[in-house]
Amino acid sequence: MVFDILTVLPGFFTSAMDQGVIGRAARAGTITVRAHDIREYTTDSHRTVDDAPYGGGAGMVMKPDPIAAALKAVAIKGGAEEAPDDSPILILVTPQGRPLTQKIAAGLAQQKRIVILCGRYEGVDERVRPMVDMELSIGDYVITGGEVAALVIVDAVGRLIPGVLGSSASSEADSFSDGLLEGPQYTRPELFEGAGVPDVLLSGNHKEIERWRRFESLKRTFERRPDLLETLELSPEERAVVDELKRQSEGF
Repeated sequence: MVFDILTVLPGFFTSAMDQGVIGRAARAGTITVRAHDIREYTTDSHRTVDDAPYGGGAGMVMKPDPIAAALKAVAIKGGAEEAPDDSPILILVTPQGRPLTQKIAAGLAQQKRIVILCGRYEGVDERVRPMVDMELSIGDYVITGGEVAALVIVDAVGRLIPGVLGSSASSEADSFSDGLLEGPQYTRPELFEGAGVPDVLLSGNHKEIERWRRFESLKRTFERRPDLLETLELSPEERAVVDELKRQSEGF
């Protein structure tokens, strides 16, 4: 998997992409992360990437011409050697995009190349939007630029690529992988500041452990993200658990 990131701050990614799981995967050659400076695709002596908005208003807007040149150079020419027959998917990170979900991350993990455009200032010129395939947001808040969001996408997608994590089971049990939040986890010591580990986890009964984990996952989702349960397809037993949790919460 190759991630190409278009940014005005290429140095932002130097340290971040050399750390942890993603850093190990990059050193092993499982993934490649490359940051490209949009300023390299400007045509004026000042390397200008932004300008005042037409019609007035606060802030600056990223110019379309250097972005278009960068997208063409990186998405087309930049991928010729690695995957000449595979067109990359082009992503713009913006607060106006679709919320990034585990399902979207899993879909992106099937791609061979992803190009991520980092918006900045007051955003990009509207004429850039038709050039991308997808707009993504990492939440209902505004940050100073798309670089942090690009890191989130690389991490969320990269960890799902085979060989990046030590075990595929690690990602399969993640929160949101099956639409639910992950339940509580415990490790040694068995007793910590007076708090112990649930007996079922010490029982060695794998069937009961899985049942307990599923119940706790349902309970945690109900308590913290009940909206996730509204569209989730549950078994009759799981639906009965949720109904009981509702009754308990309502004091019946």
